[in-house]
Amino acid sequence: MNKIESIEALEALYGAAVPGSLTKVQSVLTPQYRRWIDQAKFTILTTVGPEGTDASPRGDIDSVVRIVDDQTLWLPDWRGNNRMDSLRNIVRDGRVSLLFMVPGSNNVIRVNGQAILSVDQAVTAAFEHNGKHPRSVIVVSVAEVYFQCAKALMRSKLWSGEDQSDKVPTAGDFLKEVETGFDAKSYDEGYAEYAKDKMW
Repeated sequence: MNKIESIEALEALYGAAVPGSLTKVQSVLTPQYRRWIDQAKFTILTTVGPEGTDASPRGDIDSVVRIVDDQTLWLPDWRGNNRMDSLRNIVRDGRVSLLFMVPGSNNVIRVNGQAILSVDQAVTAAFEHNGKHPRSVIVVSVAEVYFQCAKALMRSKLWSGEDQSDKVPTAGDFLKEVETGFDAKSYDEGYAEYAKDKMW
């Protein structure tokens, strides 16, 4: 395999960055970025740790994060599978990135920064939902924020509305692959009901 082994070779292959891709970077959440992020109900959280990298989808019924000020975001850690890959990474290495998406918009907003985990009762209580609170809240200190080029979502037609779920394996199919005799059909059909009271 012919691979790139130096930054010089990489830059020679691609050329200079488009000027606007550098000048658009902000160090604070400007009014327009605040407005955009406030509408996002979904984000992908990326972290890094001793075992490698991790990317985790996060979603909520309202804004997925709380904008505290121009350089601070709160992301609640609602119930999941307790693997805690992202949380372990944050405890050991606070570097994080967030990719915010809003259905119908081909732009993606990226936030890079540092994070800590807060279990402060006043912070977790800020996300009360039907009497439940997250166990912890990821507090992100924003270092840079900018919008991504729309071409990736344009190429993929992500928001076309075309349902392609019948072309991919289900969660039950993945579990059946590693567990002999697993009832994938019952698992998939019952999951929505199972998850109903476990969302928060």
